[in-house]
Amino acid sequence: MLFPTGIFALFFAVVFATHWLLVRFAPALTRPFLLLASLAFYGFWSIPFCAALLAIGLFAWAIGLKVREDENWLILGVGGTLGWLAYFKYTGFLLREATPLAVSLGFPPLPAPEILLPVGISFYCFQVISYMVDVRRGDVAAERSPLNVLVYLCFFPHLAAGPIVRAAHFLPQVAALPDRWRVPLAMGGLLILGGLFKKMVLANEIATGIVDPVFRDPASYGALDIALAAYGYTIQIWCDFSGYSDIAIGLAALLGYHFPKNFDQPFRALSLSEFWRRWHISLSTWLRDYLYKPLGGSRGTEGRTARNLMLTMVLGGIWHGAAWTFVAWGALHGAALVIERALGLRAVPSGWGGRILRWTITFHIVVAAFVLFRAPDLATVGTMAAGLVDLEMPSEAWTWRLLAFVALGLGLHFLPADLRQRSEALLAPLHPALLGLVFGAALLGILLAAPEGVAPFIYFQF
Repeated sequence: MLFPTGIFALFFAVVFATHWLLVRFAPALTRPFLLLASLAFYGFWSIPFCAALLAIGLFAWAIGLKVREDENWLILGVGGTLGWLAYFKYTGFLLREATPLAVSLGFPPLPAPEILLPVGISFYCFQVISYMVDVRRGDVAAERSPLNVLVYLCFFPHLAAGPIVRAAHFLPQVAALPDRWRVPLAMGGLLILGGLFKKMVLANEIATGIVDPVFRDPASYGALDIALAAYGYTIQIWCDFSGYSDIAIGLAALLGYHFPKNFDQPFRALSLSEFWRRWHISLSTWLRDYLYKPLGGSRGTEGRTARNLMLTMVLGGIWHGAAWTFVAWGALHGAALVIERALGLRAVPSGWGGRILRWTITFHIVVAAFVLFRAPDLATVGTMAAGLVDLEMPSEAWTWRLLAFVALGLGLHFLPADLRQRSEALLAPLHPALLGLVFGAALLGILLAAPEGVAPFIYFQF
């Protein structure tokens, strides 16, 4: 985490109390305070990149003032933002990949600089692009106040790993003061506790117990170990990333701001298209609205639709990182979506048997793709695939405990979709002091159940 957990808890307590005092007694200072708090949050990791974050926010604000007049401003804004993102994420990769060609042509090896990747750069760059494009389209008015744009971009709950919040959704909230009489304490607390449980207990236990060791050296493990690591990572990344999203949404709610849902029980999907409507919703809708539809979407021939799907998913893979494994991850999802669209439901029988078959196929495509997502290189993927059919290597790493954690993570997808809302309705009438005791006891239980040490959230690297 950007902050050690205890320091972040203290940080948020100070921000929470100060924010609501300012809303009550000095409303004009509310937005400047939120910006300063967000910059302190990011500056704890890197002050120079904090200054760069401010610069790109001011760049987006300035482009937004001009973009309605001339489309060339949009080209400048999007091109500049993508150039900033590409430098940090892809320069090293491109130089490494080009070195063999350069050497074969008689040139010395190209330099391979170690470029530090700013935390959350992919998320805040996508927010910058969506703001400029939405202003150009007329979906949101150009914001005259640079402060509002900076608060929208830098707001600390979503800064490091999303959700990717649209300007049309959040800027009106920034411009208006939150209602101090309607702070959703029960909702915010439940989201934060649920996110902490998924991250600190399930994700960490699965990662340290089976996923990290197997992906580090798959040749040393048997088929059952490799299979459990593949299923385990699928559950781990959902627990890790949806856990972060829940915490972010909960923190924002406690400050009086609303973020949209980012995950909706994705592993209960019966098709890949349904999976992408449920998984990382803010990214999948961003790719749909700012890439897939501008490419033509599904308005042309089936061939063009297939091309648009493949381009969207491959570029979505590249967005995650500069590695062939991410390209392959996106290509696998793109190909599966194209095949699914071509076949429709004709190849699957109806009824419960058909639903189970569709779920099984969908889930295992997702699992196979996440092996590509997690593996450090394609050679590791090959080693794991070979290990799955090698029945002579003993499987000694798996345990019933780990299997139970993976099963629990999957089982959470099949609980009632409105379970949190039901729990919120039960807790909301409680006095805030009693509610604090309940949440405190739950937090203590999570801390006692969690293994030692908390790894950074997976999506901090993107």
